[in-house]
Amino acid sequence: MTQSSAIVVLNGPNLNLLGSREPGTYGNATLADAELSCRDVAERFGRTVEFFQSNHEGALIDRIHRARGDAAGLVLNAGGLSHTSISLRDAVLAVELPMVEVHLSNVHRREAFRHHSYLSSAATGVIVGLGIFGYRVAVEFLCRTLPPVAGADAPGSH
Repeated sequence: MTQSSAIVVLNGPNLNLLGSREPGTYGNATLADAELSCRDVAERFGRTVEFFQSNHEGALIDRIHRARGDAAGLVLNAGGLSHTSISLRDAVLAVELPMVEVHLSNVHRREAFRHHSYLSSAATGVIVGLGIFGYRVAVEFLCRTLPPVAGADAPGSH
């Protein structure tokens, strides 16, 4: 099987409303803005990015399972499911891919129920409080730590 160059960025419930939902907490940028930023970073490393958003836990689990065969790494912003879903955690562990957990807001400055994530112990790294910039950081981290893509030039080698 050929090694995939893709990084899958998964977004959970309510993230489809990013940019209009609670802008004081989540900012004005949209998920499309985050995707453009991530694509820019990934392309510099010869990688592709696929964004996937669902308000349904099962759809996210199905996409994580599919990543086992078509992705090199995951970025996961599970939204509120981070604090409730053992099933998402189990799916991440089952596919054995590096995963970076992203939260747009600093969950540690918010309600106590947001202070614990079931995903964090399954994550390679956790990014909180950087807004949509956190997605870019997560993708760049994976690009720099995953094995190089065959035939891709290193960033800045052009």
